[in-house]
Amino acid sequence: MKVKIIFGFLLIFSSFIFAEDLLLDILFTNDIHGGIDRYPATFMNPDFPPILGGGGSAATYIKGVRKLSIAGSRNNLLIDAGDFFQGHPIGTMSEGRAVITYMNMIGYDFMAIGNHEFDLGEDVLIKTLEMAEFPILSCNIVKKGTNELVDYAEPYKIIEKLGLRIGVIGLTTTDTEQMSFPDNIKNVDFLPAKEQVQKYVNIVREKNVDLVILIAHMGLPYDPQPAYDVRYSNPDEEKEERRWGYDAQEIAHEVEGIDILFGGHMHKGFAKPWEDPETHTLVFQGYAYGSNVGHVTIKIDKATKTISGYESPAINEGVLVTMFEDEFIPDEVIGDTILVMQKIAEVGMDEIIGEAGMNITKFGMGTQNLIGNLVCEAMLDYTDADFAFMNLGGIRDELLSGPISYRNVFNVMPFDNQIALIEVDGRFLKEIIETRVSGSRHGLRTAGIKVVINRKRENFNRISKLYIGGEPWQADKIYKIATSDFLLQGNAGLALLTKVPESQITRYEQGLRDVIVEYIRENSPVSAVI
Repeated sequence: MKVKIIFGFLLIFSSFIFAEDLLLDILFTNDIHGGIDRYPATFMNPDFPPILGGGGSAATYIKGVRKLSIAGSRNNLLIDAGDFFQGHPIGTMSEGRAVITYMNMIGYDFMAIGNHEFDLGEDVLIKTLEMAEFPILSCNIVKKGTNELVDYAEPYKIIEKLGLRIGVIGLTTTDTEQMSFPDNIKNVDFLPAKEQVQKYVNIVREKNVDLVILIAHMGLPYDPQPAYDVRYSNPDEEKEERRWGYDAQEIAHEVEGIDILFGGHMHKGFAKPWEDPETHTLVFQGYAYGSNVGHVTIKIDKATKTISGYESPAINEGVLVTMFEDEFIPDEVIGDTILVMQKIAEVGMDEIIGEAGMNITKFGMGTQNLIGNLVCEAMLDYTDADFAFMNLGGIRDELLSGPISYRNVFNVMPFDNQIALIEVDGRFLKEIIETRVSGSRHGLRTAGIKVVINRKRENFNRISKLYIGGEPWQADKIYKIATSDFLLQGNAGLALLTKVPESQITRYEQGLRDVIVEYIRENSPVSAVI
């Protein structure tokens, strides 16, 4: 069994490490999004998906690593980089309480706050975090209009392990301001990431720490090296105007004094850490939805108390260990507790609402894919609009051929967004699309239009052809456009939508998820085309 092979390898490996090296096993997760339950990994194999064991399997692995500890020479940490509950039903329906219960049981040491922690509002978040038996960290969330940190998070903690003083700092992406409903974050501000991290790195360094660890809810670029080259190979080159906050690579490069950074937010994991060429900060990042546990063994020179290297526990997977249930048999107590909480949270989730006549997947051409088109077609059908659009990150899963349950739709649309309709002229419609294809932006999920983009042209003049409902676009015509209330708040870089007068907005007070459910009920078996 692979679990025995991995732990056996760790035991054998530990005997070869030089005696002067202290060993710190850091176990890390990010973007769990409620993924503590068992679920099929359809993203690996849609026809024969392996089962991921969720928190039960993670607990087995974590406990196995902890058994490797040796007093005075080897110890461990368990940390999470945020976005812990919104996603899987057990997380969302329990308002995160089920996930915190699991984290308490397995003994997390720290968690940073992510942007999706605010999805149900700050009051709900505060009540949920009150359950945590471990420190919640963020150095840049402050009370609105002040520089006073919020009461439910600490900027840093200093701990002692292996005779080392370790400073652990938390950080939340400033993009939360562009990705949350304004009402949900009305009482807080997010201070600039770079300045706040440098401030607290300096503070903990002054307290004579040996190591500084940053747990940050922000991620590496999808392809770190080319991104780094563009950013830093020619420092005198004029940069594009910044639309989003700092990411993990920029913090690692531009903030002095961070030894290790654990990131997230991007849902892309890296088997090996990104090491900044100048600061030598190591950046680790895992995949999402509890699909893996990150594990790195940090080697620390006993004399100098500095990092001398690191080791990856899994030969093929690097620092990311996939939680296959048949390899990491779920811990009985924790697995059973999760199952009880899941049954409570998911009453009615397995009701069959319709059927898919094909695999409606995320695969497609450019930004257009089958599941995105299905969702937007459902929006058109409900509102009788001319054009419907969604942001790329708003649609999270696929529908496979066969029966469709409410759970399946929930996985596609885990957010409680509502559908809305605006009536604007063709110029404004075109500006929406141009905004989302300007610079390096990738566009929108759409239905009801045909558009041809030429990225060689200058920003806001990239549309070369545009048809609405099969007819050529007209600048003066009034069009009906369906979207979500989330986007009407100006999120995903669409601040122009906040300029639409309320008299031109129809708010249906209907959840977008329920719109999709009704569309499937009325049109089964459903299919999609690009």
